[in-house]
Amino acid sequence: MVLRWHGHSCFSLECDGKTLLIDPFDEGVGYDMPAVKPDIILESHQHHDHNAHDRFQPGYVLVNTPDSRNAYGFAITGHSVFHDDVQGKKRGKNIVFEVTTPDGFRVVHCGDLGHRLDSEMIEALKNPDVLLVPVGGVYTIDGGLARELTRDLAPFCVIPMHFKTEDLTFELGKVEEFLAGDPFEQLDELRLEEKADAGTRIVVLRYH
Repeated sequence: MVLRWHGHSCFSLECDGKTLLIDPFDEGVGYDMPAVKPDIILESHQHHDHNAHDRFQPGYVLVNTPDSRNAYGFAITGHSVFHDDVQGKKRGKNIVFEVTTPDGFRVVHCGDLGHRLDSEMIEALKNPDVLLVPVGGVYTIDGGLARELTRDLAPFCVIPMHFKTEDLTFELGKVEEFLAGDPFEQLDELRLEEKADAGTRIVVLRYH
């Protein structure tokens, strides 16, 4: 599996010649449009910076509901949560997507998660190979809560998303609050070929 970050909450997962794209943004967000041809598009919620599937040529499978399905060898489960810490009263619902790739890696994408997860949800999502977690606050959990969630879920790799960069057109917190001085790797992409044994690897991806 090859995982790339395209900025904000948008990632592509490539495996066995197929591409799954998560949370594509519109032109107002500030990042370049992902140069991919997706076979599957996942959308965690229907805000403009996460649901711009219409920027891509038709022919993909669109998943924007919290259910389970298989497409092109990807096993996809959506878990319904909230975009805020008041049961969705401010910003509505959000989907945490759990994706198992054709080569067996489990990736959890938190979308715009806005609250602590309950113990049942933590147990369901625990120990993914990769956790993609928002860290910028304002509209989601912040760096401190993202660190707490990372401890609870104990992924083998965690990648922060949804934070302020020089290209993002609106204000969010920076990634440093989440990193909090911990060692991390900065990569152009994440390639996984075998399962990790233990521990949590922190990776900050460059967007492209």
